[in-house]
Amino acid sequence: MTPGGTPGAPGVVVVTGVGRYLAAHVAARLAADPRIERVIGVDPAPPAAELTDLLDGVERIRLDLDSLSALLIDLDVDAVVHLALVSAPDPQHGGRAAMKEQNVIGTMQLLAACQRAPRLRKLVVRSSTAAYGVSFRDPAVFTEETEPREVPRGGFGRDILDIEGYVRGFRRRRPDVTGTVLRFAPFIGSTADTTLTRYFSQPVVPTVFGRDPRLQFVHFDDALEVLHRAVAEDHPGTYNVAGPGVLSLSQAIRRAGRVAVPVLEPGMSGAAAIARTLGFGRYGLDQVDLFVHGRVVDTTRLEREFGFTPRSTAAAFEDFIRAHHGGVVVTRDQLAAAEQLVLEGIRQARAAVRERP
Repeated sequence: MTPGGTPGAPGVVVVTGVGRYLAAHVAARLAADPRIERVIGVDPAPPAAELTDLLDGVERIRLDLDSLSALLIDLDVDAVVHLALVSAPDPQHGGRAAMKEQNVIGTMQLLAACQRAPRLRKLVVRSSTAAYGVSFRDPAVFTEETEPREVPRGGFGRDILDIEGYVRGFRRRRPDVTGTVLRFAPFIGSTADTTLTRYFSQPVVPTVFGRDPRLQFVHFDDALEVLHRAVAEDHPGTYNVAGPGVLSLSQAIRRAGRVAVPVLEPGMSGAAAIARTLGFGRYGLDQVDLFVHGRVVDTTRLEREFGFTPRSTAAAFEDFIRAHHGGVVVTRDQLAAAEQLVLEGIRQARAAVRERP
């Protein structure tokens, strides 16, 4: 029995990345669990203003991951929940280099600190189904044992492969620590604010001409439930986390009441330019490849070991639609600019075809 007083429940938990939405909600949920004595949130930056009240029951420490070792030892930390990952590069904050520094180097530093923490008994790591990559040779459904057919083109997918490799090494060195890796499908729901939710919030949604990929989502609240159970209970291993069932991209766009704008695949980078023109965030190769190939995972292991089944992909998406009813509106100038980008992408693709021998 751990110091928390319940089998599996740790006494002192550290959650990384509490300045961000997901980690803040996880930390708050753990702090409300009477089985857990103390929750410490770690982040080098202060939380956003809208998260401050949520974190009332969480002890917050502004700290970089490379300074975590002393904290884990001094506070007799029993469990670490690693959520300090960046899923897309931000050009205003160092771009891809800063993203890799945070994801890969940060995880290496965290695992080094965990290695030196004698009291540690549990490590929960956020991963992603991006670990499977995407290619035309992919199986219809990925299980946890499926190896990627190709190394992901996108930075986030490559980071996830590196992170999971380092976690496997840590498990070998510290077999006394229960290690749980959770491969989440893209988050969606009434409160989630992600690259994907911003994509489906656009009145005009860029798609790849001739492609209608199968997609899976996980509701944000279900992701919180799985993370909570992974900390409060013992579930060693790697788990896919997604809502059962699938939606094709065309179905999702229709249900959201949006208008699809097909773009020829050689000009798909223009789709990202459309999104930037409309002011709806940034899309990298991880997102582009997902909208070309899609990705579906098997969640049998999660349902069996956790005794929990997330709501279906369709139900999770429906909750998102209800929260965004009416959506956003683009101006006439924005729409005209988007149309010009689409036309330019088509012209470039046609020119490339004509130049082929």
